[in-house]
Amino acid sequence: MKNKREKGKVKSEKFATALVRQLSAYCCGSKFFTFHFSFFPLLFLLLFSLTSFAQCPTENTAIPTAGESLTYDLYFHWNFIWVKCGAAHYTIHPTTRSGQPVLRNDLLFTSNRRCDVVFTMRDTLISYVTPQLVPLYFRKGSLEGKNYTVDEVWYTYPNGRSHVKQRYLSRHGNLSEHHYESEDCNYDMLSILTLARNWSAPTSRVHFPMATGKKVEMQTLVYRGKKDWRANDKKTYHCLVYSLLDYEEKKRDKELLRFYVTDDARHLPVRIDFYLRFGTAKAYLARNN
Repeated sequence: MKNKREKGKVKSEKFATALVRQLSAYCCGSKFFTFHFSFFPLLFLLLFSLTSFAQCPTENTAIPTAGESLTYDLYFHWNFIWVKCGAAHYTIHPTTRSGQPVLRNDLLFTSNRRCDVVFTMRDTLISYVTPQLVPLYFRKGSLEGKNYTVDEVWYTYPNGRSHVKQRYLSRHGNLSEHHYESEDCNYDMLSILTLARNWSAPTSRVHFPMATGKKVEMQTLVYRGKKDWRANDKKTYHCLVYSLLDYEEKKRDKELLRFYVTDDARHLPVRIDFYLRFGTAKAYLARNN
């Protein structure tokens, strides 16, 4: 038992060290696409001291203080052809929750009429993080076909530990709750994006725990190198390329998504490739409002 605790401690220290080394400059998407093709009032403590966030705070150097609004064209690969089937809208703006300053992240995926004939999708993701990018709350509501599910995650940090309360509403209307506690900072599919946009290019794999609403599982972020990409806004961007892998797929290194972010201080997400159970989807930047 002692040996197990020591291994866990070493693992936590390695994770923290990797983050510290890679947090320096001014990245989208995730495993929710592999679940169902998917893509919260918030209650948290009124006063969080900086020591309560000992493992999590990060200086935000990538996201504009006034927020940002991005629009993507969404394509699906069906029957050997690429079909434009909708749009994705990603916004970040400063606001307050319970009198405290926060950053709200919204990600909306909407299928168009052509796609609705085959498969209707209305996925809405919401995330609140502190100005230091510490996760506070996450919600994902997914209407996929005729099925509607909701994932919710609440984060608290008593005694310097990360507590994750999760709640899942199934398509049958059944509610389940789960609790997870660790020394590491935990993330969800949106809060990890805000964090990753503040990383310099990793030279090795970085493992991190992600809350899905049903459980916390390890994911892996891998740096793939640099590539030029011409987005749908007719601009060519010099990009850093990353992959998100399923850490649990130890033998296969299953890729969940690949995303391209600009090789500059802002790390603007300009392309995201999603690897689904039935094929591939791609989101290309169309407007940077």
